[in-house]
Amino acid sequence: MGATPTAASAGAMLRAARQARGLHVAALAASIKVTQRKLEALEADRYDELPDMTFTRALAKTVCRSLKIDPAPVLALLPEVGDRGLGAVHMGLNQTFRDRPGRREARDLGATVKRPAVWLPLLVLLAAIAMALAPQGWFAPLGAAGVETAASAPAAAPPAPPASTPGVPGAAGVQGVAAEATLPAVVPAAPPAASASMPADAGSMLELRVSGESWVEVLDAGGAALLQRSLQPGEFVGLEGTPPFRLKIGNAAVTQLRYRGQAVDLAPATRDNVSRLELK
Repeated sequence: MGATPTAASAGAMLRAARQARGLHVAALAASIKVTQRKLEALEADRYDELPDMTFTRALAKTVCRSLKIDPAPVLALLPEVGDRGLGAVHMGLNQTFRDRPGRREARDLGATVKRPAVWLPLLVLLAAIAMALAPQGWFAPLGAAGVETAASAPAAAPPAPPASTPGVPGAAGVQGVAAEATLPAVVPAAPPAASASMPADAGSMLELRVSGESWVEVLDAGGAALLQRSLQPGEFVGLEGTPPFRLKIGNAAVTQLRYRGQAVDLAPATRDNVSRLELK
């Protein structure tokens, strides 16, 4: 190593050695990877601006090694650190720089506020306060408004059966219904008390006449069966009840239907010779 310059303090010795080698303080700080302010504080003997004396002695020794001077005279002029050796500097030369009282505390406070563990609970608390103070209804789900509107609306009339088709022109109040592809098993049933065979001129609300055997089912508005049996060839049936009537005719080709005195064309409501329709 080169000769150690003589000076009144450790910082002065280091500054004289650096200037003797023609190095700027910023260049030396960059070469030993330490901030320029720390190096300036060391050369000015402002040890109170450095983290502690262990750090100060380690920095001085590093500067001596970089300037190729004997560190012993420099370290002899620095305050002792007691029983704590140089190994106590566990963070190296780049640990947090303590420049002025109060600045470290301000940085610590800023770092604390930026942590999610601090601001996230605060954000949740503020949201809860905002919901508690907001006028009633501001945070109501959009679906709730729709439910209230639907609940307050007047009840609509029950829709017509989805499978119904428009009635045949000239047959008042008739709606054709798509027929089933196959005729269900015929289960003959005894005619209800409301059913009766009547002459053709009886003028009943609903009249059925068959030229061949045909299974017929007639239900009134309440779902009661007015007729549910097989009609024999040449049989005539007149029925009274509360419309609308729902009819299922198993042999449409041989069946004639009149409603309120008007003939009803079964063809639009017939599929595979089975008719399904509703008379209103």
